[in-house]
Amino acid sequence: MSHAWKVYVLALVSFLVGTSEYVISGILDKISDTMGISVTSAGQLVTIFSFVYAIFTPVLMALTAKAERQKLLIWALGLFVLGNVLSFVLPGYELFVAARVIMALGAGMVVVTALDIAAKIAAPGKQASAIATVVMGFTASLIIGVPLGRIATAEFGWRSVFGLLALAGLLAMLVLYFAIPRVKGDEPVPLSKQLAFLKNGKVSLGLAITFFWLGGYSIAYTYISPYLLEVAGLKEGMLSGVLLAFGIASLAGSKLGGFSTDKYGVFPTLTGGMLLHVAALLLLSISVSVTDSWWPVLGLLVLWSFAAWSTGPTQQYNMVRIEPKFSGIMLSLNQSTMQLSMAAGAGLGGIFIDQVSLSSVTWFGTAGVILAIAAAIMLRVRMNAGEEGAQAVSEN
Repeated sequence: MSHAWKVYVLALVSFLVGTSEYVISGILDKISDTMGISVTSAGQLVTIFSFVYAIFTPVLMALTAKAERQKLLIWALGLFVLGNVLSFVLPGYELFVAARVIMALGAGMVVVTALDIAAKIAAPGKQASAIATVVMGFTASLIIGVPLGRIATAEFGWRSVFGLLALAGLLAMLVLYFAIPRVKGDEPVPLSKQLAFLKNGKVSLGLAITFFWLGGYSIAYTYISPYLLEVAGLKEGMLSGVLLAFGIASLAGSKLGGFSTDKYGVFPTLTGGMLLHVAALLLLSISVSVTDSWWPVLGLLVLWSFAAWSTGPTQQYNMVRIEPKFSGIMLSLNQSTMQLSMAAGAGLGGIFIDQVSLSSVTWFGTAGVILAIAAAIMLRVRMNAGEEGAQAVSEN
């Protein structure tokens, strides 16, 4: 099997993890109805998953730094499968939360390890594209996982989604064993030293981009199902199709983001994608209030998804580029920041819904992405100044 196909196998695993996280947004109203809880409480399932993922992934990756990557990936996927099995069989909201915690512990290690392996086995000059492919698998869950989760929920109940994910995870473990090469781990880096990178101004600004970009996205996306049904006026029968279109756009955006980063560079791709992200959310916010037609809403949803996910692989590569000798740590910190931002976005979105309105989530999401653009501009200025200083030293 070629290295390119091995990267696609890693993308498939990333798809399973993405589905387990994002599918909640597609079935939020069903979970709310079945468990007798509010939509806001159901939305906090995203917050809990993301928070556990963010806090414990760096700790677990530090403890397993020397572990051979293929074995670590399989064991982490096994923990993820266990979380899905428990989600399928355990009754009640509290036990479901506990199962989501176990799922998140495995998911964090799966994604970071998959990204690390992809970057290490990629051909020279193709690292960003390899990372983009794995990220594409994650975002493909929006294309296939979320709408299929909605369909499966309608036919068999929402818990069936997690039973199917458990079965798929078991099959993926077998494929990984035979398909993925043995890749050495990194030298152990204490967690305290990893956190010390946060004192690095470039690293902090890079992580700020991730936090505000994805946080702004999460404020709106976590509640997309009730938003489309109640604010945009879509009918239940249309929702799966709209989510499918949304997901296809995310896949295209992710792939183009990786291609554009390799061809045109990090900052043109990063700032261009986020400016388009802002424009899409603003137009969507206006559109739902001035038109009864769902066609403009669909077009703007596609534009939003495309723009938002063009940033994903670019930002992953951006973090690796800031500290290339510590790529594993950068990816781990970035993944944690992504999940913290999703937890914050889901939590803040719930507050905005309770205190303002459901329609306000797109406006507040826009504000988050604008802050990410500001952080990107500051990082570019700082990195350019550093390059000019290094060039001046070498000339002297």
